[in-house]
Amino acid sequence: MKTICELLNIDYPIFQGGMAWVATHSIAAAVSNAGGLGIIAAGHAPADWVRNEIRACKEKTNKPFGVNVMLLSPYVEEVMQVILEEKVPVVTTGAGNPGKYMEALKAASIKVIPVVPSVALAKRMERCGADAVIAEGCESGGHIGELTTMALVPQVVDAVSIPVIAAGGIADGRGMAAAFMLGASGVQIGTRFLVAEECNIPASYKERVIKASDIDAVVTGRPTGHPVRSLRNSLTRSFQKLEKEGASVEELEKHGTGALKRAVIDGDVQNGSVLAGQISGLIKKEQTAEEIIEDLMSGVKERLGLQVEGINA
Repeated sequence: MKTICELLNIDYPIFQGGMAWVATHSIAAAVSNAGGLGIIAAGHAPADWVRNEIRACKEKTNKPFGVNVMLLSPYVEEVMQVILEEKVPVVTTGAGNPGKYMEALKAASIKVIPVVPSVALAKRMERCGADAVIAEGCESGGHIGELTTMALVPQVVDAVSIPVIAAGGIADGRGMAAAFMLGASGVQIGTRFLVAEECNIPASYKERVIKASDIDAVVTGRPTGHPVRSLRNSLTRSFQKLEKEGASVEELEKHGTGALKRAVIDGDVQNGSVLAGQISGLIKKEQTAEEIIEDLMSGVKERLGLQVEGINA
């Protein structure tokens, strides 16, 4: 556990997931203040928005935090420049290869930690100079790969020499302990932080996560090549109907346009995309980010038989 904590100067090996439209400076600062690594999600937002979020986060915490960059964003060049100018301590990346930005980020002493769905990409990221990788299994919410966390993490751990962060299907100390037993140096958690008090999403979204059952997280969009896991509702049912009818990729993509914003901004949990992972059924209440991290750490220490007083992370 201590490897990633020393690398990033954090207290606990817990990353908060970079969830588009969800992971703003409010939750990021709260997680960092509680000893984890808070992450602002740049998503497809323009550079000015990202700069404002970074500066707002700096006002709320003096602890390390990160920015998640979607490499398919039309604003990625400008966003990377903002990150360099603002001297963000950590960058996580998704939906592509950050190789072209690696030299500039490393020169600025920014730690680069890509999200990977496969061993091949993990090895490629290590060759590019990544400081660590996030091996994300398909149990997670949002865009997913094919491999489960249980299968992916140990194979990535065996394939690279840099720290591996496990993500997907982790919600409590039991999940963390399992990740460490698979060889991970830390965990990334998204869904549980959806219900943090400092997460500024509508109450209807949080309530939907809290009321979710074990089978409510479903996958749509496989025909597009970009499958997404979200909680079942009117939108997922209409998606599944279109897919069964053989709708074109263009029709499916049009059907999903603006769906995440409808859920996260407007609070429409029937016609919006309520992104959440398979562990939603384990989440029963809203807590502060600090309470969530304390619960995670006490749970993992109990499971692994660690002395609470004798370990900082």
